[in-house]
Amino acid sequence: MGNTPDIIYTKVDEAPELASASLLPIIRFFADAADVTVETRDISLAGRIIAAFPERLTDEQKQSDDLAWLGELVKTAEANVIKLPNISASVPQLTAAVKELQAQGYDLPDYPEAPSTDAEKAARAKYDAIKGSAVNPVLREGNSDRRAAEAVKNYAMANPHRMGEWSQDSKTRVASMSGGDFFSNEVSATLDGAATAKIVLETADGETVLKDGVSYPAGTVVDATYMSAKALDAFLADEIEKTKTEGTLFSLHMKATMMKVSDPIIFGHAVTAWLAPVFEQYGDRLTELGVNPNSGMGDLLERVKGDAEIMAAIEACTASRPPMYMVNSDRGITNLHVPSDVIIDASMPALIRAGGKGWGPDGKEADTNCVIPDNSYAPVYDEAVEFFKANGKLNPATAGTVQNIGLMAQKAEEYGSHPTTFEIPADGTVKMVLEDGTVLHSHAVEAGDIWRSASARKAPIEDWVNLAIDRQKATGYRAIFWLDASRAHDAELIKYVKPILEARGVADKFEIMAPREATRASLETITRGESTIAITGNVLRDYLTDLFPILELATSAKMLSIVKLMQGGGLFETGAGGSAPKHVQQLVEENHLRWDSLGEFCALGESFKFLADAKGNAKAAVLGKAVDAATQGILDNDRSPSRKVGEPDNRDSHYWFARYWAEALAAQGEDAALAAHFAPVAKALADGEAAIVAELAAAQGSPADIGGYYHADPAKVAAVMRPSSTLNAIIS
Repeated sequence: MGNTPDIIYTKVDEAPELASASLLPIIRFFADAADVTVETRDISLAGRIIAAFPERLTDEQKQSDDLAWLGELVKTAEANVIKLPNISASVPQLTAAVKELQAQGYDLPDYPEAPSTDAEKAARAKYDAIKGSAVNPVLREGNSDRRAAEAVKNYAMANPHRMGEWSQDSKTRVASMSGGDFFSNEVSATLDGAATAKIVLETADGETVLKDGVSYPAGTVVDATYMSAKALDAFLADEIEKTKTEGTLFSLHMKATMMKVSDPIIFGHAVTAWLAPVFEQYGDRLTELGVNPNSGMGDLLERVKGDAEIMAAIEACTASRPPMYMVNSDRGITNLHVPSDVIIDASMPALIRAGGKGWGPDGKEADTNCVIPDNSYAPVYDEAVEFFKANGKLNPATAGTVQNIGLMAQKAEEYGSHPTTFEIPADGTVKMVLEDGTVLHSHAVEAGDIWRSASARKAPIEDWVNLAIDRQKATGYRAIFWLDASRAHDAELIKYVKPILEARGVADKFEIMAPREATRASLETITRGESTIAITGNVLRDYLTDLFPILELATSAKMLSIVKLMQGGGLFETGAGGSAPKHVQQLVEENHLRWDSLGEFCALGESFKFLADAKGNAKAAVLGKAVDAATQGILDNDRSPSRKVGEPDNRDSHYWFARYWAEALAAQGEDAALAAHFAPVAKALADGEAAIVAELAAAQGSPADIGGYYHADPAKVAAVMRPSSTLNAIIS
């Protein structure tokens, strides 16, 4: 791509981006000594919104489409990208970001909920391309290799985190649909040749094309399925009543950010079910007030707060319901407040780690009914709950580890995502029709049903299997493909998996199990202190690389996440960002950032090592090894951020990281020039310890002005995140 920087460090959102303001100057200072260029590209939510509307902005406001640029880069061997967690925007987040940018003087259109004009439809199309998990499918031109870094795992075993106690008589359970869901209605086929399909809805009034020109190369596994709205509503109503009878908390667990079309609709059904008497009595008035249950209780309450009659009806309905699982009981934010708060891969592991307890509206922990409507992956969490009920909590001091090889390249298994997911407007039949007239898939549907299609291409599938073989060979660990032979999609994948394993002579080293059985086998394995590799599809990759790290390490933010791009480049991910909003809130209120950059440290070391191999830069290899030493120093000396104001935070950890990095470089014997260069830096950082620590401590305690949540002011952020003049003078 011409003049490509050695390393691209992504500009993102929330706490990770605030931390970057402190860490990036350190990275650039060290990288410069090895002639390594480090540049940023903006994939933040605000940046992507700005890039989408250049025709409405001034020259000073315009931004390049960095996501598109990176999308091309990752298809080349030149790619070396450190990717921080970005916002996968729900509609409420998207609209909030737009409002903030408008207030800053950006002439952006409002997000049109119901577009009618051509201009509104064009704006909606641009916004729809931004919301949800819009970034990862573009960048992930390779499959995922996720595991706990050795230093992180060793530290967790030596310093085990607190685990909640499980009781055999715990009432906590997982509830899922027994029929009418995506799992039960799935069909799948592997295409013999390249094909283009259209998705149509046939009704009594004729045929409507839902999507045209969907192209697939030969060998693609193409799925289709739907969820019955009637079955979903009946299930939700039943579970609300069961929860009340059982005396537990009601909780909903999905991922309305990753599955940006299907899950917000399901979320809206849950809001409607919870307030069923209110919607039945005041439906027309709620519609007039612009209520969309998909946006959550928070938006609903804001719209009806001036109507005393509806507010009273809501209070009466709530009083008749079981207590609800709370996202933040101190602030009264319920599980149904906003769809972007319902992130299953964060909420379920946290509940399991806590002994099956969730926080109720009274600020106390209680057993919980974990409602996961679709049964595709609910058995993973159900089996984990039952395992810990029977066996008690996991011991992090002795537990083995679960590594993950995940299928995700080229948008593999993008379930529930735009543009092949639809809320059906009328009774009829949805068909996937190939250009030669062949009907690939067909479903009889009713108005309100959610129909979706997903696919996985041949090349990514084969790459995924071979990546799993390489990892098993490197570790010798037990290796399990989490595939259910009785599920349509998984059965097609198994047709790929078995021949490759046999051709490479390693079939005896791998097992194939349905997710429920694989969950139990993996928990049994790590409980014995042994390790295993979970080889999974895209959604399970997402779920398991939170579940097991949270149990083993207390967090998924410290995972080593390497994407071996299929064209030879490297993408190094830094961990999860689910808790980032709370971190920003604390910084703004108390000027304390508890975000832990350990994931960034791990990714940085791998990026330098990859660069050394790719470009023959021996100095980069030395920098990478020294990063590993610095990361170990952070852990061994307990230099990670504290959660409490007045104690060391993210900025302190960056000082110690820089110091340990410099000391490791000064002490190494592979490159004398680097040792000589960093010896005075290490000395200055050590000599300046008292002053630096004091300057960082003095910055805490008062509110911090960063000039915006989604589109902060860079100068203000830099002032907040780099408050030590002594450190800044050394790292200049």
